[in-house]
Amino acid sequence: MHNVPDLVERTTQFIHEQVVPVEREVVVDGRVMDDALRLELQKLAKEAGVFGPLSDPRYGGLGLNTAEQAQVLEAAGASLLGPISLNAWAPDDGNIHLLAHVANAEQQRRYLAPLAAGEVRSAIAMTEPAPGAGSDPGMLQTYARETDAGWVINGAKHFCTGAQGAAFVICVANTDDGATMFLVDADNPGFRVGRRMPTMDYTSAPGGHCEVLFEECEVPDSAVLGTVGQGLPLAQVRLAPSRLVFAMNWLGLAVRGHHLALRHINSRTSFGAPIAEHGMAQALVADSEMDIVAARGVIRTAAETIDAHGPTASQSRHEASIAKTFVSEAVWRVLDRAVQLHGGLGVCEDHLVARFLIEARAFRIYEGPSEVLRTSIARRALRAHR
Repeated sequence: MHNVPDLVERTTQFIHEQVVPVEREVVVDGRVMDDALRLELQKLAKEAGVFGPLSDPRYGGLGLNTAEQAQVLEAAGASLLGPISLNAWAPDDGNIHLLAHVANAEQQRRYLAPLAAGEVRSAIAMTEPAPGAGSDPGMLQTYARETDAGWVINGAKHFCTGAQGAAFVICVANTDDGATMFLVDADNPGFRVGRRMPTMDYTSAPGGHCEVLFEECEVPDSAVLGTVGQGLPLAQVRLAPSRLVFAMNWLGLAVRGHHLALRHINSRTSFGAPIAEHGMAQALVADSEMDIVAARGVIRTAAETIDAHGPTASQSRHEASIAKTFVSEAVWRVLDRAVQLHGGLGVCEDHLVARFLIEARAFRIYEGPSEVLRTSIARRALRAHR
């Protein structure tokens, strides 16, 4: 059993003492969030005993269950750089979970061990330029043909998070037997990282969101992750936990933005009184308080469901979809109010909340847009009713 309150307290202390000062250097002073900085922060996290909330103790992690992660990752999410400092940021968070549950012993030794220990980064290549797969995985265009020596992969991907500088990528490609996941080393001559796409969320992601190309990319049979033809069902292993990790981390940032707004309106006076005494400001504060408490509630429910039933159970996927949809929108509302409560200073990155809001916007799209998840939520509810 873990002493979770103590771990949350130590994580909070680590974030505010070690990470927040560096966050300001990145957001305000233009310091680049690269692998050197990632390794520096992760070394500090290991020294503080807070590294690896998603990793097994065999790899230097904390071995937390999902409900325990919810509390710790909210604390870590108080900084844009907090989750990556603890090795709990996309896409490595989902890939650690996927490899732990799907990879064979040799694949775990070669890929999972260094990833979970923070020695390397990874990427997952799923999303494709039109007319390829986006929210609909059934539109997958990348194809792997079987040969006497293994497989040859051809196809283009984009929004491949973390590809620049990743040690390996998990590629989802069609085969004659259906979608399959392949482990591809970054130095494979048939794999190429192209343009780093100029996205709005760039502060916290070393390796960016990239275009990548698989061109006559040869891999052996041992590169198959899981079972041939079972790539999409096996991807469900990472999907619900990854959606929930996003929700946990971003909620932490929303809470911090809210607290920054509270501090500001308590210290700033207008029309003869502190802004905090004005009714309109209090209404914004109240709405944010409700959003935060409600978000914690749906995260807790989803985490307990995953722990009880496993990540691929229909109930787990349903609760994770609800959590991801609600929390992504609640986080946006809270951070938008934080900007509003800062007034003119809110749009200046000196006060950080502007960058928080911009970075959080993509959360409503990646790991499933809100509209797609609402469709899934509604269909499950209707099936259950019928």
